[in-house]
Amino acid sequence: MSDTDRIDWRNREHWKGGVVVVTGASSGIGRETALAFARQGCLVLVAARREDRLRELVERCREWSPDSSHLAGDLGRRDFAEQLIEVAVRRYGRLDVLVNNAATPCHESIYEIDVDTAERVMRVNFFSCLWTTFAAMPHMLRLGGGHVVNVSSFASRLVPPYETLYAASKCAMNGFTEGLWNDLAGSGIHASLVLPGPFETEIWGKLQRPSRYAGRRHPPSLVVDCIFECIEKRLHERVVPRRDPMLTLARWVRLLAPGLARKGAARMDPFDPEALEAARARALSSLPGGPESS
Repeated sequence: MSDTDRIDWRNREHWKGGVVVVTGASSGIGRETALAFARQGCLVLVAARREDRLRELVERCREWSPDSSHLAGDLGRRDFAEQLIEVAVRRYGRLDVLVNNAATPCHESIYEIDVDTAERVMRVNFFSCLWTTFAAMPHMLRLGGGHVVNVSSFASRLVPPYETLYAASKCAMNGFTEGLWNDLAGSGIHASLVLPGPFETEIWGKLQRPSRYAGRRHPPSLVVDCIFECIEKRLHERVVPRRDPMLTLARWVRLLAPGLARKGAARMDPFDPEALEAARARALSSLPGGPESS
């Protein structure tokens, strides 16, 4: 395919040969997204830190898309995020779709998070999206169009307890994407925002403290279907699952009765008062004249 040929992304039968970059692809939503694009005959470049997982994924992708490949590295580093896009264009001559899915969890009391951890969450969850998008735009403009799909979280709409930093990083992604809707008008580049609810991924096992959420966790394939729909129909924003009763109720309660929404979230995963007392003790001990300064 020529590096200037346009693909009709409105019809999946015409996706073969399109070049897709997927970040955070070593497991969960990213992994399933990469496999789904490969099944459509797209050339897939996947990225994450765990190279062994990426190698195994690429072997699967090559069953349908023999030239798919991977690049292992830390998406929380600007140089790697920008390199990822340059590698895609150098290997395949073009870039059609960018799926920003990389994320790191941060399920912890604000009193237990230090500023370095907070910065790390922002770099992986938001800045990686910004860096890859800025790097991709010139190539998509040259091509005459493209798609940027940013995978956020429903936690950015109604913030659960202990998710302050994670939600903040996703809220930044939301604002960035919404700004792109206007800024990219007329360019042929379309930006979509996907807001998944609770899904069955390994992120639950990486939480700093156990989550008390005991509701249903949906299969990642639903997010993949949503990503595909956003590309085909050029949708701007979509919550997934779209008609989940819990998410629908939470959205309306947040809109019409925000105080009630806050109380409900607090009851779901009550705050630990011992964390507050420990933080207060540390603060007191660090003040001039406190125990540590005597």
